[in-house]
Amino acid sequence: MCVSTDAHPLTDPDAEGVDPERRREVQERGLRRLVRRLLDADGVQARRLRERGITDHRDVSLADLPRLPMVTKQDLWDHYPLGFQADDRIVCVHGSSGTGGRPTLVPYTAHDVDVWAQVMARALAGAGVTRRSLIHNAYGYGLFTGGLGVHHGGMRLGAAVLPISGGMTERQVRLVADLRPDVLCCTPSYAIHLGEALAKAGVEPTFKVGIFGAEPWTEEMRGQVEGVLGLRAFDIYGLSEVIGPGVACESWDSVGMLNVAEDHFYVEAVDVEGNPVPDGTPGELVFTTLTKTGMPLLRYRSGDVASLAGPAPGSARTLRRMSKVLGRRDDMLVVRGVNVFPSEIEAVLLADPRVSPHYLVVEDRRDPARPELRVVVESTPEAGRELAGALRERLGISCAVEVVAEGVVPRSETGKAKRLARWSAGQPPVPGLT
Repeated sequence: MCVSTDAHPLTDPDAEGVDPERRREVQERGLRRLVRRLLDADGVQARRLRERGITDHRDVSLADLPRLPMVTKQDLWDHYPLGFQADDRIVCVHGSSGTGGRPTLVPYTAHDVDVWAQVMARALAGAGVTRRSLIHNAYGYGLFTGGLGVHHGGMRLGAAVLPISGGMTERQVRLVADLRPDVLCCTPSYAIHLGEALAKAGVEPTFKVGIFGAEPWTEEMRGQVEGVLGLRAFDIYGLSEVIGPGVACESWDSVGMLNVAEDHFYVEAVDVEGNPVPDGTPGELVFTTLTKTGMPLLRYRSGDVASLAGPAPGSARTLRRMSKVLGRRDDMLVVRGVNVFPSEIEAVLLADPRVSPHYLVVEDRRDPARPELRVVVESTPEAGRELAGALRERLGISCAVEVVAEGVVPRSETGKAKRLARWSAGQPPVPGLT
C-alpha cells in the first residue's frame, strides 16, 4: 500500500490547474445552464428568478450573482421532501437529519454521482492517496453522504476501499492490525477515539494520511489527531445539499486551506445581510451548483462560516481556497453581547496537553437574564483553573470551567461529535453539572 507525498498530483489538470480566466468562462457557461435548468423546471427558484426580472438564461453572468435570489435550509424544509428536485432521472437519495430532526433529502442523478466521484477522487489524490492505497473508510454509510462519498471517490481513483463504516471499534482495531491500511477517513473526533482504542489494544497504527471532516475542527485538534495516530491530517469539506464531501479539501500544497472544486461549485462569502465580504474576512459560505442536475441550487446559504482566498502561491492548483470552517452561523453563541464560536474555545482547550480532546461547551440559559458559558473538560483541577483565565483572555468573557473524570464526557462512535449543548431547562447535559 502506498501514499504519495508529492505536492502536485493533479487527477484532472484541465479542471484543477487551468488558468483562472479560462475557468471563469467555464463557470459563466455553467451558471447560464443552471439558470436555464431552473427556469425549465418552473419551481420555487424559477419563480424567484422571474420576480427579479430573469426570464432568459442568456441574460445572466457571474457579475449578476449578488442580485440573484438565495436558497436557505428553511426553504428545503418548507418544500420537503423533494420540492427542489429538477430532474426525474434520480438514481439515489441522500440527506441529513437536519436541525431539530427535520430532515433534508437530496436527490441525485447518475450525472451527479459521477461528479461526486470525480471531485472526491481529486480530493483523495491531493492528500497523496494513490491506486496502491487501502482506504479505511470509517465514515457512516447510508443517508449520510460521508461513507459513500469517500467510497465513490476511492474507487474512481483506483484505490482499494474498506467500507467499515462507523462504530464497531473493536472490529476496526482488528482490521487495522490485519490489513494495515495507509489511509484513514472519518470524523476527527472518531479518529481520536480510534487512536485511543488502538493504543489500548497495543496495535501500532499504519496510517500515513487521514482525511477528516463532517464537523468543524481546529489546528489544535489536528495536532491531537496527528499525535495519537502518527499520520498527516487533512481537512475535507462538503454538505449533502451541494454534493457531499469533496466540495473542498486540503492538499499537500494548499498551505492549510482547502481547495474548492470551482468548476462544479461557485463559492461566495457573505455577511449576515447577504453582502459579499472581501477575501480573508470570515463570512457565510454560499454555493452555486454549476453542474448538478437532480437538485441544482442557485446561491445556497450553507450556514458555515469561513474565509476565502486565491490559489496557493507556487501550487499547480489554480483553485480558490477556503479556510477551515470556524463554525456554523446557528452555533455562534452570543453571551453578554460577545459572539463566540465553539471552535475558538476548542483552540484554547487543546493547546493545553493536560486536556483531553473530549469536551463539551454548555450554553447555560436557565436564567435568561444571566446566561453563562460553561466548558466541561476531562483534565486536572489545576489545568481547569488555568483554562478559565486563558478562555477569558481569548474570548473577552468569563467562562465556568468544569473538570470531570475521564470518560464522563459522552463519546460518539458514529456520526458527528456533540461539542455544544444548549441548556435552558431539565436534566444537565453532563452528569453532575449543576
